[in-house]
Amino acid sequence: MIRLAEISELVGGELVGNKEVVITGVAPIGQAGPGDLTFVANPRYRPLLKTTGASAAIVDKETNWPSLALIRHSNPYYAFLLALQHFHPAERPVASGIHPQSSIAPDAVLGKDVGIGPFAVIDSKVQIGDNTLIGAGSYIGPGCEIGSDCLIYPNVTIREKVRIGNRVIIHSGTVVGADGFGYAKDKGVYHKIPQVGIAVIEDDVEIGANVTIDRGTMGETCIGRGTKIDNLVQIAHNVKIGENSIIVSQVGISGSTEVGKNVTIAGQVGVVGHIHIGDGAVIAAQSGVHKDVQPGQILLGSPARDMQKSKKIEAILSNLPEYIEKLKKLEKAVFGNRQTEVSSTKSQDTPEEVEAK
Repeated sequence: MIRLAEISELVGGELVGNKEVVITGVAPIGQAGPGDLTFVANPRYRPLLKTTGASAAIVDKETNWPSLALIRHSNPYYAFLLALQHFHPAERPVASGIHPQSSIAPDAVLGKDVGIGPFAVIDSKVQIGDNTLIGAGSYIGPGCEIGSDCLIYPNVTIREKVRIGNRVIIHSGTVVGADGFGYAKDKGVYHKIPQVGIAVIEDDVEIGANVTIDRGTMGETCIGRGTKIDNLVQIAHNVKIGENSIIVSQVGISGSTEVGKNVTIAGQVGVVGHIHIGDGAVIAAQSGVHKDVQPGQILLGSPARDMQKSKKIEAILSNLPEYIEKLKKLEKAVFGNRQTEVSSTKSQDTPEEVEAK
């Protein structure tokens, strides 16, 4: 239990209303009850404050609701995150120390308070920093370097010579450093191109479940500092992703593409290879990106176009049946029966008559 005034101080907000309200937990606005703290980050959900059972809410600076105690904040979503952390502090999913059923190469170097779960395999010449946790069944290949305070969940595969920075989180089922998709065709037969590069994951990156990040054919595939990658994303060989970008689920990025800083790529976007996506660009869901994207552009559609242009095209296409009916009526009004007679005559022509004409 904690007083609302204390939470307000914790998140750095402005308290409006009864500061002595006691908060016992946090909950979504539609499910909250007495003692719960909730939040409204999007103004269109403000009407839900009327029906919520919560005792208090974190809101933006413009919201005023006299019947409910409020904490106003310039970033209510982030403020709610801080409150959530108070009630649900992070737990270590893997205990410090080496589980007796794990396999650690004699020449592996482990830092202080490293945790290795059962059936994890740490191969030759691996280096793991302080406080890093390796979950059950994970494989860390020869020559890998993993920094401090990382969390590798169970059943992650990190192939040989991959370099991972500090405070990186990798969720189950992900493979980092698999071979890139490269073949040379000769006389109708595909021959595998050796994938001799590496993959580099910089500090503070989080990678979701069942993500595949291929190593470079030569050189590096690199995920920049602070980038967050959702589940089921494919990143091909020699891709470079800049700092603090967001890659949402089911995105596929083809080889040697460069993605800038602070880029958002929404779900199910496909990106061709060897292009550049500029800093701050936003690519909306299910878009197909086939050429360079300028910094700050907002794209939608397949092929991806300026979002406003794509919306206009989509609006026209959705009304296409009505346009066709109007066109038929216009043709009939202009040409009358003559158009029908001409079409009928043409349909009765023999091949010889057509040729003669």
